[in-house]
Amino acid sequence: MTDLVETPAALAGKIMLVGIGPGSVEHMTQRARAAIAEADVVIGYVTYIKLVADLIEGKEIIRKSMTEELDRAVSALEAARQGKKVALISSGDAGVYGMAGPTYEVLFQAGWTPDDAVQVEIIPGASALNSCAALVGAPLTHDFCAISLSDLLTPWPTIARRLDAVAMADFVVALYNPKSGRRTRQIVEAQRLFLRHRRADTPVAIVKSGYRRRQNIVFTTLDQMAEADIGMLSTVLIGNSNTFIRHGLMVTPRGYANKYDLEDGGSTREGEKAGRSLSTGLLGWLEQIRADHAEGVDVATLARQHRLPQDYISAVLAEPDALPEEPAPAEEDAA
Repeated sequence: MTDLVETPAALAGKIMLVGIGPGSVEHMTQRARAAIAEADVVIGYVTYIKLVADLIEGKEIIRKSMTEELDRAVSALEAARQGKKVALISSGDAGVYGMAGPTYEVLFQAGWTPDDAVQVEIIPGASALNSCAALVGAPLTHDFCAISLSDLLTPWPTIARRLDAVAMADFVVALYNPKSGRRTRQIVEAQRLFLRHRRADTPVAIVKSGYRRRQNIVFTTLDQMAEADIGMLSTVLIGNSNTFIRHGLMVTPRGYANKYDLEDGGSTREGEKAGRSLSTGLLGWLEQIRADHAEGVDVATLARQHRLPQDYISAVLAEPDALPEEPAPAEEDAA
């Protein structure tokens, strides 16, 4: 990491943390293009610089390698302190495994505050999670999360615990940095952990170089996932227990079938009400486990049935029996 250069006083420069999206100019935001256009200096990983080559002609360019994230941030701060406008670019979104975090770390270390003469703007872009999902269908329609398999900065036990937890919790999962020339076993271990909780035929989509010249999409299953062609330019989308692939599209249902009879014109199912929580939502569930407990079902059994911690079950059972009345549905929560 380059040492920070002390200057007597910061000039009114600016650091723009630009998310350039998946890599195609068509999918960049208007603000991202404008930020690059107004920048005096453009800093980024060599591959990202190539992706915006037609937008940076005549500008000062600082190219850095994959492992020089902190150096990129230091270079951006030094240029901004000279009064320059700096576009520090990341693929996808600068705040999702991008340069926003490392840049703030460097800024804070240097004594920067939001009142500093050097301004900072984060310009969001579509992350790989969004762009890859758009290419394969609608896999993220229900709860999802992202986990990076890179152990360059994160201990493997931490990554493994996260993988195990989300696999058990039935999230749709996007795996970033799944494999590289040196890191080949991480994807195998991720598969091993997921197979502890998920069916072998769970749908998986692997998108390589989404929206770029060598884009490639493969649909496979969890038990075959590790055998596919996966690299650092790949994002792996693992479905949940309800995700399906049909007509070449990966879809995760939102859950309407739990409340509505989709084959009968969308009428509500018996015991359900439009705009109200499911009968198995929080209030209904609390009522049910209290009834079961009153009939002699012990806490340990309830915890196993619902795959929840015993102390959580004990805590909710220890609360007063009176349940609050559910309010009328808000306009934005009317399902």
